[in-house]
Amino acid sequence: MSVARQVVVEADGGSRGNPGPAGYGAVVIDPATGEPLAEAAEYIGVATNNVAEYRGLIAGLTAAKALFPDAGDALRVHVRMDSKLVVEQMSGRWKIKHPDMKPLAARAAAILPPSSVTYEWIPRAQNKHADRLANEAMDAGRDGRQWEASASTAALDAPSARTVNIPPPPAPTTGSPGDHVAGAAKARAALAAARGATAPEADTLFPVPETGVPETGVPEAAAVPEPVGNSPEAAGTPQTGWGSAPDLGAPATLVLLRHGETALTPEKRFSGSGGTDPELSATGRGQAERAAEHFAALGAVQEIVSSPLRRCRETAATVAARLGLDVRIDEGLRETDFGAWEGLTFGEVRERYADDLTAWLASPDTAPTGGGESFAEVAERVAAARDRIVARYAGRTVLLVTHVTPIKTFVRLALGAPPESLFRMELSAASISTVAYYGDGNASVRLLNDTSHLR
Repeated sequence: MSVARQVVVEADGGSRGNPGPAGYGAVVIDPATGEPLAEAAEYIGVATNNVAEYRGLIAGLTAAKALFPDAGDALRVHVRMDSKLVVEQMSGRWKIKHPDMKPLAARAAAILPPSSVTYEWIPRAQNKHADRLANEAMDAGRDGRQWEASASTAALDAPSARTVNIPPPPAPTTGSPGDHVAGAAKARAALAAARGATAPEADTLFPVPETGVPETGVPEAAAVPEPVGNSPEAAGTPQTGWGSAPDLGAPATLVLLRHGETALTPEKRFSGSGGTDPELSATGRGQAERAAEHFAALGAVQEIVSSPLRRCRETAATVAARLGLDVRIDEGLRETDFGAWEGLTFGEVRERYADDLTAWLASPDTAPTGGGESFAEVAERVAAARDRIVARYAGRTVLLVTHVTPIKTFVRLALGAPPESLFRMELSAASISTVAYYGDGNASVRLLNDTSHLR
């Protein structure tokens, strides 16, 4: 027969930017002596406060269960957090409305039987230990390393002999239950059916603009056929969502920065890799400076990789100088070669090459006039660049300075969207988008076309 055991879990998470560089911390405490039994902390890349807080809860519950693997239903865990949102949602008093929080709540609910866990909100001043752990994790991520328990001083902020009174479990709710009460059983069943799988969370939902013409001058177009053959989409694609395999630690986070303006940008002319390779304009140089200030303030970027084209190299050099980093060049990040259309507006191409333009808009396998690249060809080299970069920088945050088509392709492939989605996204000069890639092959789109740093 299992011996009853009670522990306290204190957990916290934070984000320097919301979303921004994020981390969590959790400590398992003996309620009788106040002594810490286990600590956990991790830098998780770019995320929101809520995601980091839920990740801290998950880590704390997991650590408590690992301490007493044979306790079974006799283990009682009292969770204390300064996040009113997490406490109320997990207690079943508030509904979970955000779709990205639901998988995290399900993960937490599946660790221990619901009857074994109680929740209490505490002021931040009483959650110093977990808060310090979360900040240690974020500091480690800023410095390009992972948090190490042996180097932690978080316990010094906590009283050396604190006792915790665990309140009795609350009476069952009789009104409309929250997501935790009403949906936890379904969530656990779904998790069990998926081999205990979890989906990587995204912290930001992005709206896809209804209109807009990118630098290439491509308008919203008619539907393009689904990919076939040996395109990146037709190859074996990792499972996603509830049916995915568990994520394998901190993701490779690719921060996708479009270069600053050139003289061709405001005129919406086709500007690819087969043209004049223009430099940044005065406006573009200012945009690069503001991007550099933004990334310096965030403190998350650990590596920089750039397209070989001049406008990207100049943008990357400006950011690198501010961050004290080197720039690596990857040919796979260059813009599409638009052949004979280079330097022309969309209207000029329509006047001179009407049939070729119609064919190009209708199929991702059609190249521009004069030996340019098709979108299918671009997708193949972007996918290859993605795989190289993710493998090289697993668990790190990498700034990729590149162009409209490669950035849209990163996002499209991450979403598993068809080629016509390229015509449904808008990317401003010097805008920021973010995609995270997990060790299990899953991807999470976290940001698209953010220009707040330019205002």
